[in-house]
Amino acid sequence: MSIPRFYPIFDSSDWIERLVPRGIKLVQLRIKDADTNQIRAEIRQAKKVCAAHGCTLVVNDYWKFAIEEGCDFIHLGQEDLDTADVPAIRRAGLRLGLSTHDRAELDRALALTPDYIALGPVYPTILKKMKWHAQGLERLSKWKTRIGDCPLVAIGGMTVDRAAGAFEARADCVSVVTDITLNENPEARVDQWLAACEAKG
Repeated sequence: MSIPRFYPIFDSSDWIERLVPRGIKLVQLRIKDADTNQIRAEIRQAKKVCAAHGCTLVVNDYWKFAIEEGCDFIHLGQEDLDTADVPAIRRAGLRLGLSTHDRAELDRALALTPDYIALGPVYPTILKKMKWHAQGLERLSKWKTRIGDCPLVAIGGMTVDRAAGAFEARADCVSVVTDITLNENPEARVDQWLAACEAKG
């Protein structure tokens, strides 16, 4: 079981259409506070773009729409898990990624045999307010020892300069949000990320 080393997260299909063609092979669409029609339209457009460029689309949270729209990968946070029908997700053939922040959440995630486990925030993040402090690289290493062959995704405050440390701490993949979308040149930043992750094999 493996996933690409680089895993950006975008909040619209516009970002995906703009940046996936640069060589991104795994991307998450994470939409919050949108109506049903808009969410469906965003998923459909993102799926179309990803299919054209050999990129795997991961839909955050909206597992029912992901099933109905024929997607093949879903990401759930711990709160999403409280209401998600994981057996239905599996019956539909979707792969499943899960967020974790502490040992109890990790135990819960492992019981569901996910296709990757994300740990965060590795560093302080401006994306959203969280009750967890920065996890640090040492926690990444401990998580990887615990989860074994399951891919480990490092997320939270990640930058190109911090990527090497995450990989050295045995993360299989680095996920990034604001380091790209808030950059003055998102295209160039994606290119830097791809080069940094490719250098790690």
